Amino acid sequence: MSEPLLPLITEAEELEASIDEENLVIIDLSRAPIYERNHIPGAVHIEYSQLVSSKPPIMGLLPTAETFSEVLSTAGVTPESHVVAYDDEGGAKACRLLWTLDVAGHKHFSLLNGGLQAWVNENHAVSKGVETVIPTEYKVAFTDNGITNKEEILSKLDDPNVILLDVRSPAEYAGTDKRAARGGHIPGAVNLEWVNAIDQQYNLRLKAPNDLQLLYIPIDVMPDKEVIVYCHSHHRSAHTYIALKSLGYQKLKGYPGSWSDWGNDPALPVE
Repeated sequence: MSEPLLPLITEAEELEASIDEENLVIIDLSRAPIYERNHIPGAVHIEYSQLVSSKPPIMGLLPTAETFSEVLSTAGVTPESHVVAYDDEGGAKACRLLWTLDVAGHKHFSLLNGGLQAWVNENHAVSKGVETVIPTEYKVAFTDNGITNKEEILSKLDDPNVILLDVRSPAEYAGTDKRAARGGHIPGAVNLEWVNAIDQQYNLRLKAPNDLQLLYIPIDVMPDKEVIVYCHSHHRSAHTYIALKSLGYQKLKGYPGSWSDWGNDPALPVE
C-alpha cells in the first residue's frame, strides 16, 4: 500500500501544497448552500444524511455497504484515494465520514484541521458552484475495525481495560437533558464533552496534542486501554474518535446509534 499523502490531521497549508496530487479527493460536508458559495477548489460535496441511516428512535447507524459504496463512487473515490474531509461546523461531520472510511478498511484519510473556517479565514483560494466529478466504482465491505454495539459493550461493563467515553454535554450525561426514553449514561462511563477538544480561538482546530492528552489522561482515557466513544448518535463522538486516533490510540471503537440506541432499550442498565 502506498504512503499517505498527508497526515491524519492536515493543516490548510499542507493541503494547499498537495491540492493537485492525482490520488487526492477532497470532500466537503458543509451544508449545500455554503458549499455552492464557498468551497476548497476541487472539493466534492456530500450531504451528511448520506453517511448515516436510522431505525427510529435509533439514529446515526451505519449506512448499508451498498449505500456507502454509491456515495464514495459518486464522489470519485477509489481504494487508492487519499480522502481529506472538512465541514463548516467544527469537524464532527467530516470525522463521521473518516470513521466510516476506517470501518470500511479505507487506508488513507485526513481531517482538514479547522475545516472551512481555517481555510477561508486564512485566505486560501475558494471556488463557487458545483464541481464536476468522474465517478468511480468502489465496492465497500465493512469490517469489525473501529466499531462496536450494545451487546459487546454490555459484556465489557466490568472490564478494567475498557473505558467508555461519553462525549455528550454534562446535562445529557447526568440525565437532566433527556433525549431518549431514559436519561443518564452507560454504567461506568466517564464524561468529557467533545467540544473541549476544539480550540475556539484558532478557527475551530483541534487543540495541540499535548493539550489534548491533558484532557483525556485525568479521566483515565489512556492509550493502553480499549476506548469506546459515544454520544447520542455517534456524530459528536466521531470527532473524539479521530482526535484520539491522532494521538496514537490504537484500540478505539465508535458506537453507532449511541445513546439513541442504549437509552431507548429498557433491557439495558443506566446510571
